[in-house]
Amino acid sequence: MEVQVVTSVVHSLSPLIDLVSPWLTDGLVLAQQVEDPDVLGQMQQAFNNFIESGQVWAFLIGLVIGYIFRGMSSFG
Repeated sequence: MEVQVVTSVVHSLSPLIDLVSPWLTDGLVLAQQVEDPDVLGQMQQAFNNFIESGQVWAFLIGLVIGYIFRGMSSFG
């Protein structure tokens, strides 16, 4: 008789569990293998690549054009 009670409770909570379960499992990480733990070195390498590849110029040109466009499109 107790098994039937537990089963009925679980079945009645099933819609609630289905609603909440994506929030519980989205951030779930069971195992992670880190190949290079040098985070600061990776950041420095990414920044150097940003400079060397010319992306910094595209970023600065986009800022200037966006600022000009904002100034032209504002009402006041």
